[in-house]
Amino acid sequence: MITTLRIAGMPAVHAIRGVYTALTAVEGITAVDVRLGAATIEHDGRATSAALRAALEAAGYAVLELREEPRRLNIAD
Repeated sequence: MITTLRIAGMPAVHAIRGVYTALTAVEGITAVDVRLGAATIEHDGRATSAALRAALEAAGYAVLELREEPRRLNIAD
């Protein structure tokens, strides 16, 4: 699964590390890409939207939007 988050409460670059640390503690996450105001997460399905929201709220951030989509296999013709 790939989950994309829009995140509030990230006023400066140092917040990227806080969001990254909060998200990597969630079970099932295999990769995290964080930038100001957003994060893209790859996971095996165990990282539920509730778990992601809870992790960020515990770190002082709020999820504005959460979008989940299954992984896609790129097949060349």
